[in-house]
Amino acid sequence: MRIEKIEIFYSEEDEGYIAVVPELIECSAFGETEEDALKEINVAIDLFLLTAKKDRREIPQPIHRGAPAI
Repeated sequence: MRIEKIEIFYSEEDEGYIAVVPELIECSAFGETEEDALKEINVAIDLFLLTAKKDRREIPQPIHRGAPAI
């Protein structure tokens, strides 16, 4: 599976960065920096895909958003 988009945002409540993958709503990660959140979401993606294959769950297809608008 090719991940099309990872969103990272700062959470005042958690005092850190949250990373999410829109295609994988169950997949999120936390980091003290944006870089940490990105590293952690990549681990979470790998674990999600491994578990989904093991459990024979359907893996969502990437959401194609088309060409970026300028």
